[in-house]
Amino acid sequence: MAGVLRRDLQAALERDPAARNTLEVALTYPGVHAIWAYRLNHWMWTHRLKLAARWGSSFARLFTGVEIHPGATLGSGIFIDHATGVVVGETARIGDDVTIYQGVTLGGTSLEHAKRHPTIGNRVTIGAGAKILGPITIGDDSRIGANAVVVSSVPANSVVVGIPGRIISRTKPRPATKAPDIEDGLMPDLIGLSLASLASRVDNLESLAGTEFDERHLRPPLSGIWSGDDFSI
Repeated sequence: MAGVLRRDLQAALERDPAARNTLEVALTYPGVHAIWAYRLNHWMWTHRLKLAARWGSSFARLFTGVEIHPGATLGSGIFIDHATGVVVGETARIGDDVTIYQGVTLGGTSLEHAKRHPTIGNRVTIGAGAKILGPITIGDDSRIGANAVVVSSVPANSVVVGIPGRIISRTKPRPATKAPDIEDGLMPDLIGLSLASLASRVDNLESLAGTEFDERHLRPPLSGIWSGDDFSI
């Protein structure tokens, strides 16, 4: 257990550039405190002290802003950054070296007393506000974009964006030893790209048909910045 707790500290030091030293992380990081509280509560849960475990998880939620059911199964090296608003359901399983940002929910979609929460693979990064719902599996080394809503299983080495989540296969598999990819600015806009492609094809058809071209018709701008005139704002 001591080794697992040290790995929790090391995960925060490795993945948060604001972390200056081990003592600071141990004293001031609610995400680390939430993981530590879960490990104690999970031990009680598996040793038939379920009421005490639930009380402990409620107490931890009060002080950390993170709700982890003591029945969930969490691996080592998990880092919850900023922590606030994270929810992990009873039958959820999280692998090793997973990075979770604020506002993430690993929720259920069923009232049955069965596996109803997600299984997260190793080295997965889950962006802020993402919701992963149901007894689905997120493959190793995948990236869930901020605010994505994922309701179907995701293969390993994938990227998921949008609502509902759209799966994109990586052209280059991510090495297991590489640091988590946290740059949301690089996440593709699938709907925007599709609309831009459609607008371009319509322009070509209008040109071939000799239709008068109207610069005012609504389209995704090449600059990436919409004109407020189009929306009366």
